[in-house]
Amino acid sequence: MGTSPLRPDGVLKVRGEFAYSSDLWADGMLWGATVRSPHPHARIVRVDITAALKLAGVSAVLTHEDVPGRNRYGLEHADQPVLAEDVVRYQGEPIAVVAADHPETARRAAALVEVAYEVLTPVTDAEAAFTAPALHEGGNVLRHVPIRRGDESATAPVVVVGEYTVGMQDQAFLGPESGLAVPADDGGVDLYVATQWLHVDRAQVARSLGLPEEKVRITLGGVGGAFGAREDLSMQVHASMLALRTGKPVKMVYGREESFFGHVHRHPARLRYEHGATEDGRLVYVRARIVLDGGAYASSTTAVVANAATLGVGPYEVPNVHIDAYGMYTNNPPCGAMRGFGAVQACFAYESQMDRLAERIGVDPVEIRLRNAVREGSTMPTGQVIDSPAPVARLLTIVRDRPMPPPAADDPRERPGGVANTTRGEGVVRGVGYGVGVKNVGFSEGFDDYSTARVRLELIQGEPVATVHTAAAEVGQGLVTVQAQIARTELGVRQVTVVPADTSVGSAGSSSASRQTYVTGGAVRAACAAVRADVLASVPGGAGLHGGKVTTVDGEPLADLADVLTGPVEHTVEWRHRPTKPLDPVTGQGDAHVQYAFAAHRAVVDVDTELGLVRVVELACAQDVGKALNPQAVEGQIHGGSAQGLGLAVMEEIQVVDGQVRNPSFTDYLIPTILDMPPMAVDILELADPAAPYGLRGVGEPPTISATPAIIAAIRAATGVALTHAPVRPDHIVTMSDDQ
Repeated sequence: MGTSPLRPDGVLKVRGEFAYSSDLWADGMLWGATVRSPHPHARIVRVDITAALKLAGVSAVLTHEDVPGRNRYGLEHADQPVLAEDVVRYQGEPIAVVAADHPETARRAAALVEVAYEVLTPVTDAEAAFTAPALHEGGNVLRHVPIRRGDESATAPVVVVGEYTVGMQDQAFLGPESGLAVPADDGGVDLYVATQWLHVDRAQVARSLGLPEEKVRITLGGVGGAFGAREDLSMQVHASMLALRTGKPVKMVYGREESFFGHVHRHPARLRYEHGATEDGRLVYVRARIVLDGGAYASSTTAVVANAATLGVGPYEVPNVHIDAYGMYTNNPPCGAMRGFGAVQACFAYESQMDRLAERIGVDPVEIRLRNAVREGSTMPTGQVIDSPAPVARLLTIVRDRPMPPPAADDPRERPGGVANTTRGEGVVRGVGYGVGVKNVGFSEGFDDYSTARVRLELIQGEPVATVHTAAAEVGQGLVTVQAQIARTELGVRQVTVVPADTSVGSAGSSSASRQTYVTGGAVRAACAAVRADVLASVPGGAGLHGGKVTTVDGEPLADLADVLTGPVEHTVEWRHRPTKPLDPVTGQGDAHVQYAFAAHRAVVDVDTELGLVRVVELACAQDVGKALNPQAVEGQIHGGSAQGLGLAVMEEIQVVDGQVRNPSFTDYLIPTILDMPPMAVDILELADPAAPYGLRGVGEPPTISATPAIIAAIRAATGVALTHAPVRPDHIVTMSDDQ
């Protein structure tokens, strides 16, 4: 542990040789395609598949009538149809699926399916959804989470009020949804797919197919990025239905445009905050109303709302808190998990408020944060006490004290607008901004969060070899490498094989919530400990395994491990972190979270104030990771998370007008390229959490959370414009500057 070995997938990915799920192939396979609604809200009058079935090469065309089991699925609420029945609730909702002998034939057949609609008025504003006609039984409020702490009527001499909005961000993974379903001799199906949670996929697929779970076997395909969007089903049931109907393997691969309609996005949000403070800037109260647009179906909205509420005041000590957070149904695209999971939207608002408060008090933006920063022993708005290091003040001080980058060189690449040479240097102003955020790690509110690991130690050609098998999804974060590192450390062996993830071993939960190294790492460690105990029991005085030897307490070798292993030793372990508790439904009080993680950013930007163009010159990040099991992977997560935060700050937004997506392509939906990413200065703190395996903290999400407000704060500092929307567009800078 603590080293950075070569990733087994790294060279293959760089060379373009890694097998992703879109590369899957089977002899005689068919290709699937999906018929999707062009309307965000409509009643289905008629579906005619006659012309599609007559097309040469077409083997099957299926509608909701052909779903063999339950025509509803969902992560937390089974409210989403496998194929729409009488109503479509968002643009792109699947209505029928086609299987043909060639992908182009499948697409042509899909275009021949005739669907008659009665177009309905869509509900596209989350605020209006409170009083709009119900889109689902029970109304449009999917969840309301109140947080009540202290005096609801508290007053303060200094008050700042702000309203903020966050746009709909896409996960924009490079590998679109894809998979291969193969019918099995037992009447079941073998599914190879890029996903984040194999066992929850299996449970949902089995119910919709009307099969027992043991007849649905899922193996993880190569995953080209995830970031939350692969938690929900996409083509899993569709491909399986087609495979079972035709008796042949069926492959489905979405194109880029279809991918925008085939997965959930980050929740757009509207947030109103009121901060009250003493004259020297110490927070007295925070009142907030947070409305998240969940779109047409629930996905994980209920959990996202809870995060936005429980983390809604940020990493600050606030004695009086009154928050109401809502998740709403609309006819916009469904929204669900994305890196940061509710904390991103709240952080943009509360950090903008902290900057306003600093300006009102007349102190430095870092100083106002230092005066209010939580620490170990602080109480969160839910009443939960932080019982491990919370170095918020130290993180802020580190990024503040870093040297500033030099002035931009006389080079178009170092000016706003880049190599387009739009800006010649006139009207360019530099700004500096700060952001700090807090994120929970792991599943919350009493969820039974665990992982299963099977570890086997045996002799292969005379050498001790450990085999690790979990269902944890490697989605690019380096989990396979970390599992091997843990086994090498705990068992003292050189050779470790990590078996591809599948459902033949117990669940490992989802690769989300920054949880896998914590929970699956904990499971692998526990399984290794059980194996080690069996081995040591056979050697009197044996206390450890190291370097292929059985050793004493002092590390002295007693025997070769190869001589002790008379046969395979194997253990399967379910490992759970400490329990969490549900939130009180009235007060929002409760120890809902496993662990808190913190990160801080300083952003330096150059802004052409006349054209509204922005160049992020530098991002400095400091993050406490508890223990860096793989330092290079940790730094990579901080770089990647910061890049997604930068995207939300200055360019990434799905444009939805009247429920219609206007930019479902990488031509019109912009994501940061290598030319947009600035140099990054990263400081990694290792302040152990005593309750966590190896003292580690989840790493992946915190940098995404604090990067966005830091960059927008820097743009405000450069322009003097009170920017309240993420992402910032050129017209926000220029138009609002003219207005002011």
